[in-house]
Amino acid sequence: MIQINGLQEMEQLGLLLGQTAQGGNVLILSGDLGAGKTTLSKSIAKGLGIQQMIKSPTYTLIREYDEGRLPFYHMDVYRIDGDVEGMGLEEYFEGDGLCVVEWGELLTELPEDYLHLTIHKVADEEDKREMAFKAHGKLATDWLAKVKAVGKFHE
Repeated sequence: MIQINGLQEMEQLGLLLGQTAQGGNVLILSGDLGAGKTTLSKSIAKGLGIQQMIKSPTYTLIREYDEGRLPFYHMDVYRIDGDVEGMGLEEYFEGDGLCVVEWGELLTELPEDYLHLTIHKVADEEDKREMAFKAHGKLATDWLAKVKAVGKFHE
């Protein structure tokens, strides 16, 4: 568990995740409404070198951005029922870009290799968050190791 002490640290973590990501990485973001999933996603995009405005994909399911060093697939599955068979998400998960899935824990099937980040609001501390990482698979384990090695964010 790591603690984030405000928006600046959240942005630093996002930049680091974007800078250390490689093609094929999948990040599942979990947390309550307002926990910071979209804020983190925007910083991840900046870490990939994407300059255009990142919009929440809440109503579109997927937004694709190709201008960074990797394709960035930003997904929000909050409004679907969890059964996404036939929607083609596996093509994104198995592709050469970085997939960030907000509310990904609602999916009935996840890829074999992904990094799961759960964001918790800290009671009575509006700007503080506690975050827990869990790596599933080699790519995710390697990605998390890079984040820990490069950043000041340690569990």
